[in-house]
Amino acid sequence: MLTVRYEQLGLRPGERLLDLGCGGGRHAYEASRRGARVTAIDADLGQVEEVAAMLAALAAEAPPSSPGHALGADALRLPFRAASFDRVIAAEVLEHLPDDHRAMAELARVLRPGGTMAVTVPAWLPERFCWALSDDYHAPAVPGGHIRIYSTAGLTGVLRRAGLVILGHHRAHALHSPYWWLRCAVGPANDGHPLVAAYHRMLVWDITNRPRCLRLADRLLNPVLGKSLVLYARKPR
Repeated sequence: MLTVRYEQLGLRPGERLLDLGCGGGRHAYEASRRGARVTAIDADLGQVEEVAAMLAALAAEAPPSSPGHALGADALRLPFRAASFDRVIAAEVLEHLPDDHRAMAELARVLRPGGTMAVTVPAWLPERFCWALSDDYHAPAVPGGHIRIYSTAGLTGVLRRAGLVILGHHRAHALHSPYWWLRCAVGPANDGHPLVAAYHRMLVWDITNRPRCLRLADRLLNPVLGKSLVLYARKPR
């Protein structure tokens, strides 16, 4: 399930891509499959190991996928030289970081002039409902959890302060918003609740089968209920 549109990011085969906060590696995997030279980083070393193994397996089994690598790193002190990457993805990361401006400055530093970046965060309206429904959904109740809610203008300001030029934005995953509202209503840790489990099965079915009716509903609802806000930006030459 991808949040970033690679065509809008402008990714081309052979380019160097940094995936900050790679998690399970969904964006790193797709970028590698498209021929990018991927560097995936995360603070969770267990996930880093899994993503590294996945990228190695993809390169071996599906040429011309480029061998990628993954490593543990601090978003506030990236271990790369300036202008090391052609493209950057930071998906669902900034809402976890105490100093989001410093993290964005680091991402802008390692992006080459003329390169592009995609940044995603939980969208304002769905996230506001989650916070209102449960104090256990976000920090400080959840160590390392969400510590702020972004509006489109707020996220735009963070990127512009880092010297980036905004290219566009969209929302994604509208069908996931009610799922998280349900989880917050019954308790975020209660993923075995019958309603939550039933909704989760529907989401899995949607991801694996992509039925036309649900894809249409998602597309129509995204401008209002999209769970993720995605901004695209370029570093000036």
